[in-house]
Amino acid sequence: MNCTISPDDIARVKGMGFLRDKLTPDCFNARVITRNGKITAKEVRAIADAAERFGSGEIAMTSRLSIEIQRIPYANIQPLIDYLAEYGLEIGGTGPKVRPVVSCKGTTCHFGLIDTFALSEAIHERFYKGYHDVKLPHKFKIAVGGCPNNCVKPDINDLGIIGQRPPVIDPGMCRSCKKCQVEAGCPMQAATLHQKIEIDDRICNHCGRCAGKCPFGAVTHPQNGYRIYLGGRWGKKVARGIPLSTIFTSEEEVLNVVEKAICFFRNEGIPGERFAETIERIGFDTVEKKLLGE
Repeated sequence: MNCTISPDDIARVKGMGFLRDKLTPDCFNARVITRNGKITAKEVRAIADAAERFGSGEIAMTSRLSIEIQRIPYANIQPLIDYLAEYGLEIGGTGPKVRPVVSCKGTTCHFGLIDTFALSEAIHERFYKGYHDVKLPHKFKIAVGGCPNNCVKPDINDLGIIGQRPPVIDPGMCRSCKKCQVEAGCPMQAATLHQKIEIDDRICNHCGRCAGKCPFGAVTHPQNGYRIYLGGRWGKKVARGIPLSTIFTSEEEVLNVVEKAICFFRNEGIPGERFAETIERIGFDTVEKKLLGE
């Protein structure tokens, strides 16, 4: 179909979060940012109303928890932006910069080990919005998962965060029960009872399912934490993220590492390469030393 909008204008509005709809001439699809994958009923009504007023009345969900308002005529782009702004909503999520964070519902999930909504919103404010004008070598995707179930696949993002509940063993409290509840309840089969309970840290994913299983307190979980993965990527070239050796125990530590990773990518990355390629070129050990040092 013939499009009357100039290539420069198409590129300009794409940078604002409006992607051309190839099925309809002169129309665009707008990505509404959800901050952390959660929006209010009032915001849902505003988005639905905006879709009817300025678009085709249709809404699509993206794979990264954004909401896409379909088929907006070029002339309606600015009125749509102004309307959504009245409800604290914004369009965006494109270009070589920090992309909107993806979060699972670990805050309310039975398996969640960290407050994913709060951490994701902090990342959204500090890095998606705060670094909005910082141009990077390529897009930089961040995902926050509440536990090792990996529902939002944090380890195939440029940077992924996963909630952790590392076990601590007190051999003196182990009674060598005939049927060990910790061993029986471990979904990873990392816990085994020999003379005393043992947990193989090469297998254990710190899911915390063994919490409270030992009636004698031989296995405890004093503090939940965060594991950070670097250099994941999904798409035409797939890469699995590599975890940093440290399990962090505070949100502020995590945010500091996220900031260092973004700045490292900005300074060391080559235009057009993803963070995974930067890490592969420089070496993971070197990158880890930089991020965990001063």
